[in-house]
Amino acid sequence: MTPVPSVQLLIPGAADDTAAAIGQWLQHLSAERGLSAKTLEAYGRDVRVFLAFLAGHLGGSVSLGALDGLLPRDVRAFMARRRGDGLDGRSIARALAAVRSFSRFLEREGRGRMAAFAAVRTPKTGRRLPRPLAVTAARSVSSVEARAHDDAAEWVIARDAAVLALLYGSGLRISEALGLRQQNAPSPGRDGQVTVLGKGGKVRQVPVIARVADGIDHYRRLCPWAPGAEGPLFVGVRGGPLSPRIIQLAMERLRGALGLPETATPHALRHSFATHLLGRGGDLRSIQELLGHASLSTTQIYTEVDTAALLRVYESTHPRA
Repeated sequence: MTPVPSVQLLIPGAADDTAAAIGQWLQHLSAERGLSAKTLEAYGRDVRVFLAFLAGHLGGSVSLGALDGLLPRDVRAFMARRRGDGLDGRSIARALAAVRSFSRFLEREGRGRMAAFAAVRTPKTGRRLPRPLAVTAARSVSSVEARAHDDAAEWVIARDAAVLALLYGSGLRISEALGLRQQNAPSPGRDGQVTVLGKGGKVRQVPVIARVADGIDHYRRLCPWAPGAEGPLFVGVRGGPLSPRIIQLAMERLRGALGLPETATPHALRHSFATHLLGRGGDLRSIQELLGHASLSTTQIYTEVDTAALLRVYESTHPRA
């Protein structure tokens, strides 16, 4: 069970009964649905923002009784405030989903009906297509040579290149790559696979090509730290677990050096992995398994990306386009 962050239980603007109910709700999401710590944190944050708004909107701390008495106009006022704060429809929809999850929990527990939430429509959001890198760009950012003029330590450059190569070569999320242990390191010189712990605690096997395995081995031989078998595969400059922010900063430097757009992020390498596999005839169901998507509909968005790319080529090259 994912531990519930204790900070989420301190809810400004919430009465004691509401704060206690939020703690029970988060524990329920952790135990029954197996949500990750990051997802729990996001849910709790969205509900905290909602309650802080209500405290000002209603003029006092928000009890369970006050939540039960909310009207649709109160929920719409919250959505309007968030829109005024600069949030787009997607972010508002996410916040509303968290609040609705909490309200459904209260209803199941017999603590009110919370009918106001069912009466309010979720904002419409356009489907945002992933933005993969071109093949040459994806190869460049995951190579040591791309940072030849960087003043960072040689082992740090090798480490960053190994992480980025793993994201592109195996389609991992950055949290999955940085969650690998020394005992998970693939054998150099040949194609292999690693065991990855994905979202919701789901374990899957992903392939690692020899070139990526060699890059990881190169980094390990240069690394001045020697964690045990249970230690992190990728370490920071002090030998502890590597922060995702370090890889994001490395990618920002590469964007400047290689002239890449701001959409070139570590996660874009995962998108690139899926899109490039699909473009070369990869089977959609197999790509779903490699990415660790629970639903095929999530993976199908890459077919839209591939089609969009074909249309751009057609429109820019066909004489009658």
